[in-house]
Formats: sequence, C-alpha cells, structure tokens
Amino acid sequence: MDFWGTVLVVFRRWYVTVPALLLALGGSFAVYRTVPTIYQSGAVLVLTIPVTGGSVPNDPAYPNPRTNPLLNYNGSLNVAASILLQALSAPETAARLGAPPGGETTYVVHNGSPNPELLASGPFVIINARSPSAETAHTLVSRLVEQARSELAARQAVLGAPVSTYIQLTPMVPPTEPQEQRGGKSRTAVAVLALGLFAALTAGYAMESLAAARRRRRAGPGPVEPAERAEPLALRP
Repeated sequence: MDFWGTVLVVFRRWYVTVPALLLALGGSFAVYRTVPTIYQSGAVLVLTIPVTGGSVPNDPAYPNPRTNPLLNYNGSLNVAASILLQALSAPETAARLGAPPGGETTYVVHNGSPNPELLASGPFVIINARSPSAETAHTLVSRLVEQARSELAARQAVLGAPVSTYIQLTPMVPPTEPQEQRGGKSRTAVAVLALGLFAALTAGYAMESLAAARRRRRAGPGPVEPAERAEPLALRP
C-alpha cells in the first residue's frame, strides 16, 4: 500500500491507531526515564624517559653501564605501556579497584589503538571509566592512575633497575569531570518508539482487514449467473 493509502487507514481507524500511538509515546518516555544515566570519566597518561637517561655512568664497582631493563628495547616505552595495559586490564585488578566483572561500573584501558596489544601505537595509557554514579566514575579513574604508577614502579623494582632510570608516568590529561552519556538512553527510547509505531500500524491494518471481511459477510454470496441454454439440435433431413 502506498503512503496516502497508509495515511487513510490511520485516519479511518483512528480509534485503534491513536491509542496505540499514545501508548508508544508513553512507553518510550517511560523507558527513557527508567534507563539509568551513565557517566564517563577519562585520563591520558604518557610514559617518558627520565632526563638523566636510561642508564647510570660507569664506576669501578660496575664496569658496565647499569641500564633499566625496560628501556633496553627498541620501542622500549611502548613495551612498558603494553605491560601496564595488560596489568590494569586484569579482572583481579578491576575487582580490587571497585569495578568487578559483570557490574554496572566498568572501565577500558588502551593505547589509542583498536588492538591494545599492538606495541607500535605509542607509549600511551588511555583510561575510560563508565558508571551510573558520576563520583564513582571519577574515583575509579583516579585509582587507575595511581595503580598505574604503583604497577610501573613495582615492575622496575623487580627487574633491579636503578631508581634514577625509572620511567616516568606523566598525566597529559588528568582525570576529567564525569560527562553524562545520553546516547544509550536515547537509542533505547527511539527503538521502543519505533516498535510502538509499527505495532500501531499493524493494529490499524488488522482492524481494516476485519472490517472488510465483515462487509463481505454482510453482502452475502454474489448472484449466480444462469447457465446458458442448450441450443436445440437441428433436425436431420
């Protein structure tokens, strides 16, 4: 059926379509109000080499330069950033920081690449936390920043790196103020509204079909045309 035919059905069966449309609008508004608001906070950290470099000078006690093992690779800062990403993303770390798996509060730690395991993405640690509570989201990002510092220092201490060569973790973007994310609520409300409109049109067409069927039953069967009369056979001479 074309557009104007659809409009005609909607207006002709207004006693069905209008209540259905009102229910769709009410359901969409109710869903928008009941879906919890999600707040997001984030931070961007960068790993840098200390100004004194990655090794200490030679001295009689140490014939060879003492180099930080985490700075002894090509792309060493990328390696250190990757180690931090894996450590911060562990389920045990998430549970300890207040974001257990399966909960409403979640976070993602990456290096700016869709695949955080790619070491060529740079020495970045990007943190994004989401929670129904703005305070919780901001607190979680702050905890992750501190955890990143502790994790980085602990890894270097285990490797016996000289303290003067420790990699520095600098917040390029400190934990941001939580921002309300309305996208999820809006998409859900629009989906409910679309389903409601579809249901309203379906109800209108169903009522139109029932009305047409009733009209056909009231009209009864159509007149039966009489059979053609047989022509008389011609008499043989």
